[in-house]
Amino acid sequence: MIQNSDKPVVVPGIRKAAVLLISLGDGVSAEILKCMDDDEVQLLTREVAKVPHFTAEQGEAILQEFHEMALAHEYVLKGGIDYARKILVNAFGPEHAKRLLDRLMKSLGGEHASFDVLQKADPQQLAKFIHSEHPQTIALILSHLNPSQAAGLLFSLPAEIRADVALRMAHLDQISPDIISKIAGIIGQKLKALGELSRESYGGVRAVAEMFNRLDSNTSKEILDIIEQEDPALVETVRHLMFVFEDLLLLDQNAIKEVLSKVDRKVLTVALKGTSDQLKNHFLQCMSQRGSEMLREDMDALGPIKIKEVEAGQQQIIAVVRQLESDGVISLKGTVGEQYVV
Repeated sequence: MIQNSDKPVVVPGIRKAAVLLISLGDGVSAEILKCMDDDEVQLLTREVAKVPHFTAEQGEAILQEFHEMALAHEYVLKGGIDYARKILVNAFGPEHAKRLLDRLMKSLGGEHASFDVLQKADPQQLAKFIHSEHPQTIALILSHLNPSQAAGLLFSLPAEIRADVALRMAHLDQISPDIISKIAGIIGQKLKALGELSRESYGGVRAVAEMFNRLDSNTSKEILDIIEQEDPALVETVRHLMFVFEDLLLLDQNAIKEVLSKVDRKVLTVALKGTSDQLKNHFLQCMSQRGSEMLREDMDALGPIKIKEVEAGQQQIIAVVRQLESDGVISLKGTVGEQYVV
């Protein structure tokens, strides 16, 4: 949709693509067309020939839409739909982010449809299914589950292949999308047998870190030690990502109170300023009424604050949390549900 002086104008996708090619110029357009098959080239060039005059504002609107969709796609591939949603909400606001993701998911519908059955699949059936698959296929399946499901299924695998699967999962975002689509198609056909059972993630280091967060300490350490022998840099990145600030929602009230007793109040105010209302309330509920009121007033008094300052405060709190875990005061590990183990 683009705007003119009177009202919004709905532009078909093929027309937007044609306007985009014209706006990008001959050189860039030629490189894009090289990546398409003959039918697509013929369809698009025919549309280019039919494009009437368009204003600079209309061309700029389509370029902007293309840029935003490309960003959304990149975020989905890097860290999954939840990660993409968080980034896009911060950048464009909740409504615009939702529209972007809805359009992106529709455009990638065929690519992701093969995994629609995964979330509702019976965990024991799914565990039996993946045990007979190649480690690369298992890695792709785990990357399309939520972290708790993925952790449970990884735990159900033979110990000797867990590290291999996790390593492959971390490198999924480096594999050609065409290859992933082909694997997805094969998995989708096989999974239909599991009954009417979406993650839009393609694995990557972040997905591995979230999965390891849900394993017990000994299991995650054992797998990471094996991977470290092959790729020390990867393990360092995974360990850095294995706990994010929003994961504090997983801590119970006693653990949060321990964190509050160790964290500087100014740091807490800045860190919570840039987080979700759910996490703010998670902390406020563990404080006295007066204390929670004062913290709310302090956050309101801060006004606008730079994202890097918020992130720095959150990292300081995460460091405190990790130290408390190291001292055995709190636990960051989610439980691996028995329903996922066979």
